[in-house]
Amino acid sequence: MVRIGVLALQGGVREHAEMLKSLGAEVALLRRFDDVDGLVIPGGESSTIDRLLRIFGQREAFAAALRDGLPVLGTCAGLITLATEIEDPAPGQEGLGVIPMRVRRNAFGRQVNSAVERIDTAYGTVEAAYIRAPEVLSVGDGVEVIATKGGRIVGVETRSALAVSFHPELTGDTTIHARFVEKVRVRN
Repeated sequence: MVRIGVLALQGGVREHAEMLKSLGAEVALLRRFDDVDGLVIPGGESSTIDRLLRIFGQREAFAAALRDGLPVLGTCAGLITLATEIEDPAPGQEGLGVIPMRVRRNAFGRQVNSAVERIDTAYGTVEAAYIRAPEVLSVGDGVEVIATKGGRIVGVETRSALAVSFHPELTGDTTIHARFVEKVRVRN
């Protein structure tokens, strides 16, 4: 059994934990870095996640583990947190620099523009919830685009990272999480 940590600072922690457990993973809720086989950075508010990682002195511990190849799944704010460049950061906000990509926060509108729709991904059709979702503006070497919405990039993957603009954990669609658990199992 693989042990996957869910960063439990803010955001959709419980929903990710429940989905991972349903896929046979052991789950650890993390506020400080711990020995895990993979990590999920949930949606929420990316600038708050960044600020809390700094306040708790954990930013570098998580960043170093991820740069060393610890498998990671980032959804919505998690995608922003993994980026090397944020086009419109909150004051002082930085990504962890794990996925070479440039992202824009809140690209699909305000909270009132939230929507659930089915989109095609490299792993099949996914029911995706968009809540103030970011978009990926450009990707660097080693980054594969795995999902688009209206021609805009909403999902990417590297050897160790998977990141999507949407919230599959809110719709009950396990496609993205199953792919992530598979990545973790292959590595271990």
